[in-house]
Amino acid sequence: MAHESGIPSAAQISGHPIHPLLIPFPIAYLVGALLTDIAYLVTQDPFWARASLWLIGAGLVMGAAAAIFRLTDFLARPAIRQYGIAWHHFIGNATVLILAAINLYFRMDTSMGGLALNGIVLSLITVGILIYTGWLGGEMAYRHKIGMVTGARAERHGRAPSGSERRMGPDDRRVSPAM
Repeated sequence: MAHESGIPSAAQISGHPIHPLLIPFPIAYLVGALLTDIAYLVTQDPFWARASLWLIGAGLVMGAAAAIFRLTDFLARPAIRQYGIAWHHFIGNATVLILAAINLYFRMDTSMGGLALNGIVLSLITVGILIYTGWLGGEMAYRHKIGMVTGARAERHGRAPSGSERRMGPDDRRVSPAM
């Protein structure tokens, strides 16, 4: 069912999709929260529990921002909804945001004096789901060309790099410019 010409993003700036610009942030924040949870378990230093709280909050905010732009694509491009992996990606990332919100809620209770086991478990589950949905996102972008700007489309819109800016691939027979 792969579209040869790709399915362009509906949420873009000058032909560049917004979702891929934003998505590294919530991933880094939520993975960082798991790492700071582990640091708290090892050291019992409340600093790490507070760092996890802030990282989860930032991950939730940036994840919601990225979700808005991907939801725009999902609703505006019916062809995207025909892919089963798009539904898994959508539901998985919605689950991540729900788990992050629950995790943040549990951690807002300052009377805990640290970090409860349920917060660490939620962080671990969240990262596990992120690994899966991240792989699906890569499959959609690189294999099915969902949200991608393909070479022909980029050239039509005058955005293709030229000369020494072009990436050299295994099938590219041009001679690279001398530096």
